[in-house]
Amino acid sequence: MSIEKYIGRRVEVIYEDSKGRITKRVITVYSIREGRARVLDWGKRSYRTLSVNRILAAVPVIGGRAS
Repeated sequence: MSIEKYIGRRVEVIYEDSKGRITKRVITVYSIREGRARVLDWGKRSYRTLSVNRILAAVPVIGGRAS
């Protein structure tokens, strides 16, 4: 998964957490460093650090909808 191309953009992702739970999140990607993505999670309204290798899928959000 190449999440780097979404830096600065709002994206809908499918993410598997460390306990194996799969969630769908809308995030804005701010930076990527050492296998971690610094993001704003819009559902939780807070900044998060996600492991890039746990992002299973990503699509850009255009006009309020994933495309």
